[in-house]
Amino acid sequence: MRIDKWLWQARFFKTRGLATDLVAAGHLRLNGQRVAKPAQAVGAGDTLTFPQGGRVRLIRVTGLPGRRGPASEAQSLYLDLDAPAAAPSPLE
Repeated sequence: MRIDKWLWQARFFKTRGLATDLVAAGHLRLNGQRVAKPAQAVGAGDTLTFPQGGRVRLIRVTGLPGRRGPASEAQSLYLDLDAPAAAPSPLE
């Protein structure tokens, strides 16, 4: 699947054009390698690094969507590798 289409269907960008612009500008890395072509293929197990909303996202692709569905469906397509760790319980 095209990387720009995956980013849009996984709901990281509001439009596919915004995803295309990010990739074409060279701001996305696929498995540590800079990607400049929106048609670059992406698949399960790949790691993506890109800026979004003032922070750098580190994402592992876990699935390929058939459509751009609801947010709950989109969240099952990736694993956020830089998600904040859960705060320890005060009882520990």
